[in-house]
Amino acid sequence: MEKEENSKRGKLSWGTKIAYAGGDVACNVIFGMVGTLLTLFYTDYVGINPATVGMVMLISRLFDGFSDMVMGIIVEKTNSKWGKSRPWILWMSVPYALSAVLLFTVPHTETMLQSVYIFVTYNFCTTLCYTGLNLPYGSLSAMMTRESKERDMLSVVRMGLSPLGRIMAVTFTLPLVKIFGDTQSAWVKTMSIWASIALVLLIICFVKCEETVKIDVKPEKLKVPIKKAFQALVINQYFWAVLVLWMLQSVSFGISGTILPYYCKYIFNNDTWMYSALYLTETIALVICIFLCAPLIRKYGKRNIALVGAIIAAISQLAFLLYPYNFTGMVASCIGRAIGLAPLNAAVFGMIGDVVEFGQWKTHIRQESFIFAGGSIGTKVGSGVASAAMTGLLSAAGYISSTAAEVKQPEQALNMIVRIYEFGPLIVAVIAIITLFLYRLDTQYDSIMNELRQRESRGEL
Repeated sequence: MEKEENSKRGKLSWGTKIAYAGGDVACNVIFGMVGTLLTLFYTDYVGINPATVGMVMLISRLFDGFSDMVMGIIVEKTNSKWGKSRPWILWMSVPYALSAVLLFTVPHTETMLQSVYIFVTYNFCTTLCYTGLNLPYGSLSAMMTRESKERDMLSVVRMGLSPLGRIMAVTFTLPLVKIFGDTQSAWVKTMSIWASIALVLLIICFVKCEETVKIDVKPEKLKVPIKKAFQALVINQYFWAVLVLWMLQSVSFGISGTILPYYCKYIFNNDTWMYSALYLTETIALVICIFLCAPLIRKYGKRNIALVGAIIAAISQLAFLLYPYNFTGMVASCIGRAIGLAPLNAAVFGMIGDVVEFGQWKTHIRQESFIFAGGSIGTKVGSGVASAAMTGLLSAAGYISSTAAEVKQPEQALNMIVRIYEFGPLIVAVIAIITLFLYRLDTQYDSIMNELRQRESRGEL
């Protein structure tokens, strides 16, 4: 009875919030590896040229962006006993876990065949399985409640716990790889562990998270032609704002996650514990600060705390430019970046939920999956371009890919590793500051929801 009453009020239990966050933990256990250590695995354990890796990832991201919109359409048209988004978490959980292991079973053969294998398995994992799972997962939050404050807390819990997936995968992967023999098969064994954990968490997420949002309007008003849906998306100005912010969040993780292992290995000459320690330090700081953001969001609003955080991140990265070869400076930069980006991480998915309501108010069309699909395109294409840029710069600087244990990289390549780590996060912070300065939806949201309730009481969108 209490559960039913809470559902009517849009309230979500802590068990539901934690189970929902577990879905993102599962995604990050696997996708955290894809966005961080996979490049190192390809270049230093398989021997693939970084430019080839970057090109495969960039082309794949373009396919991935297209698949997001297709999946958005599919979810909008899905009608099952579990709803529109929720069933896809169940249906895609096993394929996603399997695809993650296949990423690391690259055959030892000629370079062209290896490149083809990487392209196929990378796209199977990211373009097909991850999209088929993560996009419905994201849009599910807007179908669980229409209460902005509940979505804010759902976003905080999700983003506060989701780094645990990256902590497990990224922090403990290299030590486990060393324990299992420091070979390609060691990577396969390690990835199998992470995939199994992800599968269990996804099943729990499916069982606990239900779609409770029901819009009582005439059925014909819910049927929207694809062209009209695209037009509604394009004219939603806040959709573009959250697309940029979500993309920056992904790009930031991609830059630090991809370059940091190279930095530790070749600048600090430590590829065993240092990367794990730094990544763990940054992630723990991020998790703590995300949860601390909850009362600040309620008091000051999502946009305001995210803007202050972006300014802190920019200042922190500017300070790192003074001591790029100092390990203490590196630790400080990781903590400073975590403090600065925590508010954006805490708020961004709550912002996306608000954008769904704004879009309905402005265009009379409700499109949860389409908005999440469009935002997801930004994250994937953005991180793909960032990965291609980083690996392209490394290749242009003469980076040597080799499966040999000891490789002396040219001075130009070492300098490029440092420059990417110095200026990449700074550029991200500056763009976030500009975008958030222009974001004004927080101040309009209450009046928008009041008007929507009046419309829906008349059977209108």
